Amino acid sequence: MTLVRVCVLLAGAFALAGATANGTMAPLSQYLMSPHAEIALAQSAAPTAISKHATIMVLTAHGYTLAEKGQNGFTCIVERGWMVPFGRVHFWNVKMRAPTCYNAAASRTVLLYTFKRTQMALAGLSKAQIQQRIVAAINAKQLPTPAPSSMAYMMSKSQYLNDGAKAWYPHVMIFTPMDDSAHAGASWGADRLRSPVVFDAQDKMPEPWACLFIPVSHWSDGSPAPLYSGT
Repeated sequence: MTLVRVCVLLAGAFALAGATANGTMAPLSQYLMSPHAEIALAQSAAPTAISKHATIMVLTAHGYTLAEKGQNGFTCIVERGWMVPFGRVHFWNVKMRAPTCYNAAASRTVLLYTFKRTQMALAGLSKAQIQQRIVAAINAKQLPTPAPSSMAYMMSKSQYLNDGAKAWYPHVMIFTPMDDSAHAGASWGADRLRSPVVFDAQDKMPEPWACLFIPVSHWSDGSPAPLYSGT
């Protein structure tokens, strides 16, 4: 049986803060943004040469809806707190804003998990119910594994991953099916001394991929970023 993990914006590397006190979803208004602000934030996920031609989607009370139709196959959105690992107590963090720009392959496959989780969150399902239904959908093959070459940009200076990391580092993410979680990171040389590759190996995540983060030297606007020197 394939062991699975999920790429979740480095949420597992740090403890999230800002969720509701009782671990339930806050009022929807706390997760929403003005469409204009959300479009700008979504576009900041990738360099302008990419994001200006990308499809942009924004969160509404009915889920993610199309704001701008792109031409290059990329899809840029701002993900919310319910995309973090199910094992985290701050699953409903109202402050998390994670601008992500998926390429065409990831838009067809990986992004479907964001849409699915969001649909269930907005329908009022609990964290446990969302987890159970994601697992059931995967087992029924109603949700796909990552298409070859699936990747995404997370290079926004304005991203807010959690209170500890805040924007962390600008990075790209590579999604790949994972057959052995104990060795997937090692096969990339991830998490080794001065390696630029970070392996996201989180628990209680059913999505069927390994995710490798590769920090880069600049934000999407071209300004220099703190340099990641490895573990």
